[in-house]
Amino acid sequence: MTSAFDYFVVFADMRTGSNFLEANLNAMPHVACHGEAFNPHFIGYPNKTEILGVSLEQRTQDPMQLINVIRAEDGVLRGFRFFHDHDLRALDFVLSDPRCAKIILTRNPVDSYVSLKIARSTGQWKLTDVRRRKDGGKVHFDGAEFRQHVEDLQSFQLRLMQSLQRSGQTAFYVAYEDLQDLRVMNGLARYLGVPEDLEALDSSLKRQNPSPVSEKVSNFSDVSAALAELDRFNLTRTPNFEPRRGAAVPTYVTADQAPLLYMPIRSGPEAEVLNWLAAFDDGAPDDLPRKHNQKSLRQWRRNNEGNRSFTVVRHPVARAHHAFCERILSKSPGSYTQIHKTLRKVYKLPLPPQGVFKDYDAVGHRAAFVAFLEFLRANLAGQTSIRIDAHWASQSEILRGFADLAVPDMIIREEEMESYLPALAMQVGRMDAPEPQVAPEDLPYGLATIYDAEIETLVRDIYPRDYLNFGFSDWA
Repeated sequence: MTSAFDYFVVFADMRTGSNFLEANLNAMPHVACHGEAFNPHFIGYPNKTEILGVSLEQRTQDPMQLINVIRAEDGVLRGFRFFHDHDLRALDFVLSDPRCAKIILTRNPVDSYVSLKIARSTGQWKLTDVRRRKDGGKVHFDGAEFRQHVEDLQSFQLRLMQSLQRSGQTAFYVAYEDLQDLRVMNGLARYLGVPEDLEALDSSLKRQNPSPVSEKVSNFSDVSAALAELDRFNLTRTPNFEPRRGAAVPTYVTADQAPLLYMPIRSGPEAEVLNWLAAFDDGAPDDLPRKHNQKSLRQWRRNNEGNRSFTVVRHPVARAHHAFCERILSKSPGSYTQIHKTLRKVYKLPLPPQGVFKDYDAVGHRAAFVAFLEFLRANLAGQTSIRIDAHWASQSEILRGFADLAVPDMIIREEEMESYLPALAMQVGRMDAPEPQVAPEDLPYGLATIYDAEIETLVRDIYPRDYLNFGFSDWA
């Protein structure tokens, strides 16, 4: 087989049909797809320990080891599937490599989101025998969760598109509906340099949920409401036509009556600010308007002349500790169970089981937090397979993302909220501003219990721009 490529990558995401596409690729002569080779939590497939002799630990230490083995010349064109939250170190390399064939698989985000909810509910991710299909009933459609799902997909597709444009490359695009078209699959074979046609599509995998969305969602009316807030072209066109939207917009929150816009920075005093905004009108934080996109936000600004936008920054030490306690140690909703497992298994952090603090004392907490900080140092430098999450990305970088739409009128430090939040309210004519609350101590141990000069030095080394740009001194 002669090909213009040394290897290939399938850019896809969960519930887009990538397993079926992989099955048909593996049916092509002299082609082999090795699953999610750069999933940070496993290698290839959940039950595998290595790919072509490269272990999970070796790949985590140096992703190029696996890439070099996959692209080795042995008469087989090898490749893998890559999702938006896989190892970005591998992404940067393959996108810049013209000898890597790019296949981009897309699916209507509504279908992929609902399918993902069903799979998580039933625990069934593949179906080869319809007699073993699990029926989890109808799932609940969460509008905010869906908007974040769309934002993640769009950001990833935009990154792919821009990289290919700038390097003068092209990709083979496949829609979910194309997967059942034998001619398209044979066209993909030609693109990869495979001379033989497939005689038939793979029949081992069965579609798990063939019924329409209306029969799979318990609150179907909310689907229409969520779609009405989105530009329809984001859902149906190729990435070339998707708007360049800031990923942070869905997190923005406006007061119910006062013309105030809060632009949250994750792992900051979000709960305290939301309580403050809600208290203006004796409401609840969950009732605050927060279903914003760029269009609705512009409308809100036009309808609220003299409005003020703001964000609140937290000391980097306190923020890193809060992210560690809430996202890694805690087992509460929103915590990162899979990342916790990977930090323990792959990165060998001395973490207790998630949410279990028996025999976990302050000494152990400090050791675990210091190990987490060492991980953050490598993570923010792009040296790990785990994503740089918004809860521990530098606040300077997050503010740069805000600037794509609008720079906040006021950047308030957490310790100055008591003075500056009421002053901000006065600027919009609200003299009745409530007093902001002070954030409670983190659990299971407060930062003051373990803080010392070593921790301060570590955090300064991890977030130098935050210290410089916001003038932070030592935490204590």
